[in-house]
Amino acid sequence: MIFTHDTEHALAAVVDLINTGAATSGAEELDGPAALRAFVARNAFSEVGALGEQDVARVRELRGRFHDVFRAGGVEAAVRLINEIVGEVRATPHLTDHDGYDWHVHFFAPGAPLGERLAADCGMALAYVVAAGELDRLRTCEAPDCDRVLVDLSRNRCRRYCDSRTCGNRMHVAAYRARQREAAT
Repeated sequence: MIFTHDTEHALAAVVDLINTGAATSGAEELDGPAALRAFVARNAFSEVGALGEQDVARVRELRGRFHDVFRAGGVEAAVRLINEIVGEVRATPHLTDHDGYDWHVHFFAPGAPLGERLAADCGMALAYVVAAGELDRLRTCEAPDCDRVLVDLSRNRCRRYCDSRTCGNRMHVAAYRARQREAAT
């Protein structure tokens, strides 16, 4: 394990959030409160209250800013972007043990709106990545027809493709077929 469970959970949520965007999926997946509620359920966020259109707008805005971190191109740019995100929220770090997980830190106040929770926890998870010197683990899928993002948590930093569209399998099959054609000539 490179990061703590809660940091890895927040990083997975950032990836899922970014990949809901039209820029990566081809269609806007967060098209209303019901879709945002599905995102919350998929990422197992606990104690989230009612969600409205203002929550959808805030989360979409955050999604773009998180995506900018993945595209930052360097540590200084990533630091500036992350500091802007976490600097705009009321960080209220506290220890909690919920949903069967051991003690871990949340950076948002209990009952905080979803956008504030995401900015605080996911922003801090990205900050931990940068502070650990691991910015290169934030990547875009290398499949030529995919621009989804991923966090490479593999031990040897070898992950190149996203999980969501079977990109790795498609690329490996294409490479195999190319080798077969080359061998046949």
